[in-house]
Amino acid sequence: MPKLTHLNEQGEASMVDVGQKTETQREAHARTTITMQPETLALIVEGDIAKGDVFGVARIAGIQAAKKCSELIPLCHPLLITGIDIEFSTAENSVIIDTRCRVNGQTGVEMEALTAASVAALTLYDMCKAVDRGMVITNTCLISKEGGKSGVWQRGEDR
Repeated sequence: MPKLTHLNEQGEASMVDVGQKTETQREAHARTTITMQPETLALIVEGDIAKGDVFGVARIAGIQAAKKCSELIPLCHPLLITGIDIEFSTAENSVIIDTRCRVNGQTGVEMEALTAASVAALTLYDMCKAVDRGMVITNTCLISKEGGKSGVWQRGEDR
C-alpha cells in the first residue's frame, strides 16, 4: 500500500510539493446521491419548490465550491480549473449528482469534483428542507480520474 503523501518525515501534516511534477490534462468525475420523499422529488422536478430553481442554484453552488476547494480542505492546492460540469438525474426517490472537473496542472482535481458534488447536494437539501427534513445524502465517491503520473483510475464494481 502506498504511503500517505500529506505527512512529512516527522508524521506531521504537510502540503505536498508539486513543483517538480509535469503539467498534464487532468479530469475527475465524482458522484453523490440525495434520497427524499417521492413528493419532494416531484416538487423539484415540477419546479414547485418555493425557493426557486433547485437544480440551477445547486449547480452554481457546486461550481463555486469546486473553485474554493483549497479554502475548505486545508492541504489542497489552489487550482486554475479549466472546466466544471454538474449534471442531475433522478431515480427512485433520489437525485444523483455527477460532477466533472478539469485542469491542466501539476495535481489532480479529485477533491474539487468531490467538493462540488457534496455542496450541490447540501444546497439541494437546503432548498428543500422546508418540505422534507428527512433527506439523506449518501454514496459520495470518486468515479474516475485521468491524468498525471498515475494515469487513469476507474471505480470498480467491487467498491
